[in-house]
Amino acid sequence: MSYPISLAGKVALITGGSGGIGAAAARCFATSGAHVVITHRDGGDKARQANELLSTLEGKGHAAVAADVADTKTLIALKDKISAQYGRLDILVNSAGFTKPVPHADLDALDDDLIDRMFAVNWRGQFAAIRTFAPLLKASGDGLIVSVSSIAGSTGTGSSIAYCAAKAGIDVMTKSLARVLAPEVRVLGVSPGVVDTGFVPGRGADFNAKTSATTPLKRVATADDVAQAILACATHLGFSTGTNIVVDGGRAL
Repeated sequence: MSYPISLAGKVALITGGSGGIGAAAARCFATSGAHVVITHRDGGDKARQANELLSTLEGKGHAAVAADVADTKTLIALKDKISAQYGRLDILVNSAGFTKPVPHADLDALDDDLIDRMFAVNWRGQFAAIRTFAPLLKASGDGLIVSVSSIAGSTGTGSSIAYCAAKAGIDVMTKSLARVLAPEVRVLGVSPGVVDTGFVPGRGADFNAKTSATTPLKRVATADDVAQAILACATHLGFSTGTNIVVDGGRAL
């Protein structure tokens, strides 16, 4: 039995869906027929970006809701809204994230506050979202969680040591939760290398050009490259769980 390519009737929640990889994933899921809910931080540019994105999505029944993965109360409120509006949740894409470049050799620059913030958003926030929405995903009977990780979690090179550690934690969490949430829910990770977005402050065209030259496929990833891998988890990888899909153009080789 082949896994259906159409996601018509499915409800997909994408945390951090207002820009970058999250926004690209929202477009992919909407085009495939799903009702898409994207989260954004309350107020400011993120709210504006989320509502602008919402107006461009194919199909109907989409929503943009303020929520902060580092604040579990907002996730519980979001769960109540999704239950009331849709009565179900089939797919959770954990794409909310945060980083700040810190040279690995500069141990003092990686202070306690930054470490705590890095883990609060990049690890605890993803776990909290899964914990909050697991009951709805189990009730679906064909639930899917896709957590956006990074090759930094396995290579140990990235914007900071704390970021690498948080992403390694996501990879372990993916394996652990795949065991305990099966068979009702599959759990997968998608690990990009360098992606051409504004996610890492200070990285621009020069950085991307240097990275492209040392990457086997001779370019860095686009947000759409990563989004297509996330979508494939829902449409073509129906017998996969507990593993990580690497989208890095061979960067980690």
